[in-house]
Amino acid sequence: MNKIANRKVICDVLMEHAKTDKDIVVLCSDSRGSASLTPFFDNFPEQSVEVGIAEQDLVGMAAGLAKVGKKSFAASPASFISTRSFEQCKVDVAYSNTNVKLIGISGGVSYGALGMSHHSAQDIAAMSAIPNMRVYLPSDRHQTRHLIEALLKDEKPAYIRTGRNPVEDIYTEDDCPFEMDHATVLREGTDVAIIACGEMVRPAAGAADLLKEKGISATVLDMYCVKPIDKDAVIRAAENAKAVITVEEHSPFGGLGSMVAQIVGEYCPKKVKNIALPDAPVITGTSPEVFEHYGMDAKGIAAEAEKILAELK
Repeated sequence: MNKIANRKVICDVLMEHAKTDKDIVVLCSDSRGSASLTPFFDNFPEQSVEVGIAEQDLVGMAAGLAKVGKKSFAASPASFISTRSFEQCKVDVAYSNTNVKLIGISGGVSYGALGMSHHSAQDIAAMSAIPNMRVYLPSDRHQTRHLIEALLKDEKPAYIRTGRNPVEDIYTEDDCPFEMDHATVLREGTDVAIIACGEMVRPAAGAADLLKEKGISATVLDMYCVKPIDKDAVIRAAENAKAVITVEEHSPFGGLGSMVAQIVGEYCPKKVKNIALPDAPVITGTSPEVFEHYGMDAKGIAAEAEKILAELK
């Protein structure tokens, strides 16, 4: 089982590049430990800024540094950076088109027992609604590495959400297909298309394996690029399936499910089912416990697929 969290991979990649690129600067809001960025601060103190618990200042300072040529990476819990500093994300980063990469750490329900105040179930919707803001949810450590490498090469704003704990590998170091802003096809099938992002990609792939045992063929798309969403990939998957299921660690409103439903409704109308967190404070528990409770694990997704296909007969 993988023991390396995606957030640690971000630190590793930034440290590798900071050795030769002195324009890379990392900012934290008293969250360097939670973000696994302590090694960066220790090794590159002149390229590090500790802002303290002041998320609005964090984003504003990151934008200011970007305006003078720095490559700013601003990290803070996803629940805070996407809400407390929303105006700065909208104006200082996106509207001003600054080279700021916002890193939302411990996204979704990964803060567990800390509850709704620390859960980020609205960040995909909020950040996606901002013009000029890209939104990414890498599914494992290998894809995270490729994504950060790619983001270091451009100067456009972006929001990256990662979970708190290590997740099971989907790819390997030698086999991790990656194309910027294009979904990765993990499985190809003809009965149901399952489109997932972030930590939901692993259970989506597991669901496809369970369905295969019952003679049901499933496509699985790793939609790490929620915005810009890979519209062509969604259309191809939907056209080849009888129904579409989306899976996201997010509110049922305004996230991946809403975007996919818009695309499918316009270009190839099919039944779309969104599996997501409820429109309510979630139960207390670890991420796996929460996912199982709400049918967001492999068994739950597979059961929902079977139910939908049975209804369509």
